[in-house]
Amino acid sequence: MYLFDENNSIEQRVSQVQRQSELLCQNAIDSHSPHQIAYYIEELREALEELCVAEEELKQQNEELMAARQSVEQERQRYQELFEFAPDGYVVTDIHGTVREANCAAAALLNLAPQYLVGKPLINFVADEQRREFRSMLLQLQRVHRLQEWEVRLCPRQKAAFEAALTVAAVRNHYGQSIALRWLMRDITARKQAESHLHQVQLQNLELIESNRLKNQFMGIISHELRTPMNAILGFSDLLLRRFHDRYEPQQIAFLERILNNAKHLLLMIEEILAYSRLKAHRLELQLEAFDLLELARITAEEMQCMADQKALALELDLPPSPLVVCNDRTRVRQILVNLLSNAIKFTDTGRVTLAIAPGKAEKLLITVQDTGIGIDPAHQGRIFQEFWQVNQSQTRSQGGTGLGLSITSSLVTLMQGKIWVESELGEGAVFRIELPRNVPSPPIHPEQDLSPDQDLSPNIEDKLDPFC
Repeated sequence: MYLFDENNSIEQRVSQVQRQSELLCQNAIDSHSPHQIAYYIEELREALEELCVAEEELKQQNEELMAARQSVEQERQRYQELFEFAPDGYVVTDIHGTVREANCAAAALLNLAPQYLVGKPLINFVADEQRREFRSMLLQLQRVHRLQEWEVRLCPRQKAAFEAALTVAAVRNHYGQSIALRWLMRDITARKQAESHLHQVQLQNLELIESNRLKNQFMGIISHELRTPMNAILGFSDLLLRRFHDRYEPQQIAFLERILNNAKHLLLMIEEILAYSRLKAHRLELQLEAFDLLELARITAEEMQCMADQKALALELDLPPSPLVVCNDRTRVRQILVNLLSNAIKFTDTGRVTLAIAPGKAEKLLITVQDTGIGIDPAHQGRIFQEFWQVNQSQTRSQGGTGLGLSITSSLVTLMQGKIWVESELGEGAVFRIELPRNVPSPPIHPEQDLSPDQDLSPNIEDKLDPFC
């Protein structure tokens, strides 16, 4: 019996069956023995069966091949659709840069139909001044596999030139030789404009930072220079009133008192500007010490009493009976109380202003200043602590002030690792609340930024003269 090797191909097996059949037919013709004829017929039957099996295998393999071919065709069609309708421009060229294939996005960028792009050198669409560099890059692509974000200026047909970013990848054969180039094109005009705008904004921001630094430096220097003659005016005015009071007529005394009161008011504004300058320059450091906060509150309220008396307002205290010792900067805490009380008195025409202090939870304390004044619209409360921002400019100007008091207060509270907020309705007064740690931790050391050489610009809040009466 003739046996077939299963490892043979279908074609070889068919050829073997054909040769065996011919051999059996010839032997059957030449044979005169019935037994031999039967043997040859059986051999022929088996060969035919093997041929049928081979035919079935061939049919199955053919079906698998057709399915694989159909799958490949579907993938090719899918790739072609992705290529054609991709949002970015895709181009395939030979190694010399001649276009073989281009998608719709690339055609739109170059303002030419895809079929008309084929066969044209891509360098034709490069700006003249960049063509030498473009040729150099083409030669480089024969040695490297990929170039990323290569920026060139492209000139489409009958349209304005634009900045483009090109990503190029070389297609290599199994010998490692470049046989084609795949190009990805993106119009980066909008990105370039955004980068240019961002650069301009950054330059403007640097100019604003420098202007702000110079402004703060100028304010610090001028305020410091103004404080020196202002102290002299206050000192001599007070001296004239105290020592020569009986020598002046009532009108002269009234003039001197007006000079003294306005000078004290001006000095207070100068101190605010000094504090603001130091805060913005990070030069204001807390001088921590232990003191009785309630005693400081009583002294500050006594100093503010004359300001309240001028408007016939009641200035009330709501303090616990026992001393409340805290570790903080006495001068800055006093400045916070002065700013809040003067602000409350300034915007209250009738009624009262109340200063309340109470111990809080977790080693905290709560300071509250409440008035019966004009109140603050909730829509404006988010900006009330911004420097120079005032709810009603005309009314605020009539009341005086720099517009820095609440901003300085907020910055000082933040420096003390506390928080401040306001509760108010328009026409129903305002309540300012401050939560501070009972013992303020030592602040981090900030690098010095001199506002003026060899000058101590710390505000002299605790002046010997009473700045409020």
